[in-house]
Amino acid sequence: MTEEMTIEGGNDRDRNPQPRGPVINMISGGHTAVGTTRNSRKAYAREVMGIVGEPSKRSKSLMTLEFGDPDLEGLKFSQDDPLVITPVIGNCHVMRVLMDNGDSVDILFPDTFIRMGYNVSQLTPSDAPIFGFNHMKYKVEGAIQLPVTIGEEPSEATQMLKFQVVKAATTYNAIMGRTRIHAFKAITSTYHMVLKFSTRNGVG
Repeated sequence: MTEEMTIEGGNDRDRNPQPRGPVINMISGGHTAVGTTRNSRKAYAREVMGIVGEPSKRSKSLMTLEFGDPDLEGLKFSQDDPLVITPVIGNCHVMRVLMDNGDSVDILFPDTFIRMGYNVSQLTPSDAPIFGFNHMKYKVEGAIQLPVTIGEEPSEATQMLKFQVVKAATTYNAIMGRTRIHAFKAITSTYHMVLKFSTRNGVG
Protein backbone atom coordinates (compact mmCIF):
# COMPACT_ATOMS: atom_id res chain seq x y z
CA MET A 1 0.00 0.00 0.00
CA THR A 2 1.42 3.36 -0.95
CA GLU A 3 1.59 6.33 1.34
CA GLU A 4 -0.96 8.18 -0.80
CA MET A 5 -3.53 5.40 -0.30
CA THR A 6 -3.25 5.56 3.49
CA ILE A 7 -3.90 9.30 3.76
CA GLU A 8 -7.33 10.08 5.24
CA GLY A 9 -9.36 13.27 5.12
CA GLY A 10 -8.43 16.13 2.85
CA ASN A 11 -10.65 17.49 0.10
CA ASP A 12 -11.43 16.70 -3.52
CA ARG A 13 -8.65 19.02 -4.66
CA ASP A 14 -6.13 16.90 -2.72
CA ARG A 15 -7.36 13.60 -4.13
CA ASN A 16 -8.25 14.44 -7.73
CA PRO A 17 -5.91 15.72 -10.47
CA GLN A 18 -6.67 19.22 -11.72
CA PRO A 19 -8.05 19.40 -15.28
CA ARG A 20 -5.82 21.07 -17.83
CA GLY A 21 -8.27 21.59 -20.67
CA PRO A 22 -10.80 24.40 -21.21
CA VAL A 23 -13.93 24.78 -19.08
CA ILE A 24 -17.02 23.45 -20.88
CA ASN A 25 -20.10 25.51 -20.11
CA MET A 26 -23.82 24.92 -20.51
CA ILE A 27 -26.52 26.97 -22.22
CA SER A 28 -27.29 29.91 -19.96
CA GLY A 29 -28.29 33.55 -19.91
CA GLY A 30 -31.51 35.08 -21.11
CA HIS A 31 -34.51 35.83 -18.92
CA THR A 32 -34.64 33.45 -15.96
CA ALA A 33 -36.11 33.39 -12.48
CA VAL A 34 -32.97 35.21 -11.33
CA GLY A 35 -33.64 38.20 -13.59
CA THR A 36 -31.24 40.14 -15.78
CA THR A 37 -30.36 43.14 -13.63
CA ARG A 38 -27.55 43.32 -11.08
CA ASN A 39 -30.00 44.04 -8.25
CA SER A 40 -32.18 41.04 -9.13
CA ARG A 41 -29.14 38.74 -9.16
CA LYS A 42 -28.01 40.08 -5.77
CA ALA A 43 -31.48 39.59 -4.31
CA TYR A 44 -31.58 36.02 -5.63
CA ALA A 45 -28.15 35.28 -4.14
CA ARG A 46 -29.28 36.59 -0.74
CA GLU A 47 -32.37 34.39 -0.90
CA VAL A 48 -30.36 31.28 -1.82
CA MET A 49 -27.78 31.88 0.92
CA GLY A 50 -30.43 32.58 3.55
CA ILE A 51 -32.24 30.05 5.70
CA VAL A 52 -35.11 28.61 3.70
CA GLY A 53 -38.22 27.93 5.74
CA GLU A 54 -41.31 25.89 4.98
CA PRO A 55 -42.36 26.45 1.35
CA SER A 56 -45.69 28.12 0.79
CA LYS A 57 -48.70 25.93 0.06
CA ARG A 58 -48.87 27.25 -3.48
CA SER A 59 -45.33 26.05 -4.25
CA LYS A 60 -45.86 22.48 -3.01
CA SER A 61 -46.43 19.61 -5.43
CA LEU A 62 -49.92 18.16 -5.43
CA MET A 63 -48.81 14.55 -5.24
CA THR A 64 -45.85 12.18 -5.29
CA LEU A 65 -44.31 11.53 -8.70
CA GLU A 66 -42.78 8.09 -9.12
CA PHE A 67 -41.07 6.15 -11.91
CA GLY A 68 -41.16 2.38 -12.19
CA ASP A 69 -41.05 -0.63 -14.49
CA PRO A 70 -44.38 0.20 -16.19
CA ASP A 71 -42.75 3.36 -17.54
CA LEU A 72 -40.17 1.21 -19.37
CA GLU A 73 -42.74 -0.59 -21.55
CA GLY A 74 -41.92 -0.26 -25.23
CA LEU A 75 -38.40 1.04 -24.63
CA LYS A 76 -35.21 -0.54 -25.88
CA PHE A 77 -32.80 -0.97 -22.99
CA SER A 78 -29.92 0.18 -25.18
CA GLN A 79 -31.53 3.57 -25.78
CA ASP A 80 -29.66 6.69 -24.74
CA ASP A 81 -31.78 9.28 -26.54
CA PRO A 82 -32.49 12.76 -25.16
CA LEU A 83 -35.97 13.36 -23.78
CA VAL A 84 -38.16 15.11 -26.35
CA ILE A 85 -41.88 15.83 -26.13
CA THR A 86 -44.67 17.21 -28.33
CA PRO A 87 -46.41 19.98 -26.40
CA VAL A 88 -49.00 22.41 -27.70
CA ILE A 89 -47.28 25.79 -28.06
CA GLY A 90 -49.68 28.55 -28.98
CA ASN A 91 -52.13 26.67 -31.19
CA CYS A 92 -49.63 24.25 -32.68
CA HIS A 93 -48.50 20.74 -31.83
CA VAL A 94 -44.74 21.24 -31.90
CA MET A 95 -42.72 18.06 -32.25
CA ARG A 96 -39.12 17.51 -31.14
CA VAL A 97 -39.07 19.86 -28.17
CA LEU A 98 -36.00 19.07 -26.08
CA MET A 99 -36.36 18.92 -22.30
CA ASP A 100 -33.05 20.25 -20.99
CA ASN A 101 -32.55 20.40 -17.23
CA GLY A 102 -29.27 22.24 -17.72
CA ASP A 103 -30.68 25.04 -19.86
CA SER A 104 -31.73 28.22 -18.03
CA VAL A 105 -33.96 29.59 -20.82
CA ASP A 106 -36.73 28.49 -23.17
CA ILE A 107 -35.76 28.75 -26.81
CA LEU A 108 -37.70 28.83 -30.07
CA PHE A 109 -35.77 28.68 -33.30
CA PRO A 110 -36.69 31.06 -36.17
CA ASP A 111 -37.82 28.37 -38.62
CA THR A 112 -40.21 26.96 -36.01
CA PHE A 113 -41.40 30.45 -35.08
CA ILE A 114 -42.26 31.28 -38.70
CA ARG A 115 -43.94 27.91 -39.38
CA MET A 116 -46.16 28.48 -36.35
CA GLY A 117 -47.61 31.50 -38.15
CA TYR A 118 -45.87 34.28 -36.23
CA ASN A 119 -43.74 37.08 -37.61
CA VAL A 120 -40.86 39.21 -36.39
CA SER A 121 -43.14 42.17 -35.62
CA GLN A 122 -44.69 40.15 -32.79
CA LEU A 123 -41.38 39.80 -30.97
CA THR A 124 -40.50 42.04 -28.05
CA PRO A 125 -36.89 43.28 -27.85
CA SER A 126 -34.59 41.21 -25.69
CA ASP A 127 -31.17 42.49 -24.64
CA ALA A 128 -30.23 39.37 -22.66
CA PRO A 129 -27.74 37.27 -24.67
CA ILE A 130 -27.71 33.47 -24.69
CA PHE A 131 -24.47 31.65 -23.90
CA GLY A 132 -24.12 28.15 -25.32
CA PHE A 133 -21.48 25.48 -25.04
CA ASN A 134 -17.93 26.78 -24.59
CA HIS A 135 -19.56 30.05 -23.53
CA MET A 136 -20.30 30.98 -27.13
CA LYS A 137 -22.58 34.03 -27.29
CA TYR A 138 -25.76 33.98 -29.40
CA LYS A 139 -27.83 37.00 -30.31
CA VAL A 140 -31.48 36.86 -29.31
CA GLU A 141 -33.78 37.94 -32.14
CA GLY A 142 -36.52 38.77 -29.65
CA ALA A 143 -38.89 37.23 -27.13
CA ILE A 144 -42.50 36.08 -27.22
CA GLN A 145 -44.82 34.79 -24.51
CA LEU A 146 -46.96 31.81 -25.49
CA PRO A 147 -49.22 29.30 -23.72
CA VAL A 148 -47.69 25.82 -23.49
CA THR A 149 -49.80 22.75 -22.73
CA ILE A 150 -48.29 19.38 -21.82
CA GLY A 151 -50.05 16.09 -21.15
CA GLU A 152 -53.39 14.81 -22.36
CA GLU A 153 -56.92 15.38 -21.08
CA PRO A 154 -57.91 15.14 -18.34
CA SER A 155 -54.37 15.18 -16.91
CA GLU A 156 -52.84 18.18 -18.65
CA ALA A 157 -51.29 21.43 -17.54
CA THR A 158 -50.82 24.83 -19.16
CA GLN A 159 -48.31 27.57 -18.40
CA MET A 160 -47.49 30.87 -20.08
CA LEU A 161 -43.82 30.64 -21.08
CA LYS A 162 -41.51 33.32 -22.41
CA PHE A 163 -39.47 32.01 -25.33
CA GLN A 164 -36.29 33.57 -26.63
CA VAL A 165 -36.07 33.31 -30.42
CA VAL A 166 -32.47 32.42 -31.22
CA LYS A 167 -30.94 31.74 -34.63
CA ALA A 168 -28.79 28.62 -34.31
CA ALA A 169 -28.27 25.32 -36.10
CA THR A 170 -30.23 22.57 -34.34
CA THR A 171 -32.26 19.41 -34.93
CA TYR A 172 -34.93 20.54 -32.44
CA ASN A 173 -37.84 22.91 -32.89
CA ALA A 174 -37.62 24.30 -29.37
CA ILE A 175 -35.91 23.81 -26.01
CA MET A 176 -37.63 23.94 -22.65
CA GLY A 177 -35.20 24.70 -19.83
CA ARG A 178 -35.15 23.95 -16.13
CA THR A 179 -36.98 27.10 -14.99
CA ARG A 180 -40.04 26.18 -17.04
CA ILE A 181 -39.80 22.54 -16.05
CA HIS A 182 -40.00 23.86 -12.49
CA ALA A 183 -43.00 26.00 -13.45
CA PHE A 184 -44.89 22.83 -14.34
CA LYS A 185 -43.64 21.19 -11.10
CA ALA A 186 -42.39 18.44 -13.42
CA ILE A 187 -39.73 15.75 -13.09
CA THR A 188 -37.88 14.25 -16.04
CA SER A 189 -36.37 10.78 -16.34
CA THR A 190 -34.25 10.19 -19.42
CA TYR A 191 -33.85 6.55 -18.36
CA HIS A 192 -37.63 6.05 -18.54
CA MET A 193 -38.04 8.64 -21.34
CA VAL A 194 -40.86 10.21 -19.35
CA LEU A 195 -41.82 13.65 -18.11
CA LYS A 196 -44.24 13.56 -15.16
CA PHE A 197 -46.08 16.41 -13.48
CA SER A 198 -48.93 16.97 -11.03
CA THR A 199 -52.40 18.08 -12.10
CA ARG A 200 -55.74 18.36 -10.34
CA ASN A 201 -56.79 15.18 -12.11
CA GLY A 202 -53.78 13.05 -11.31
CA VAL A 203 -50.31 12.59 -12.73
CA GLY A 204 -49.69 13.83 -16.25
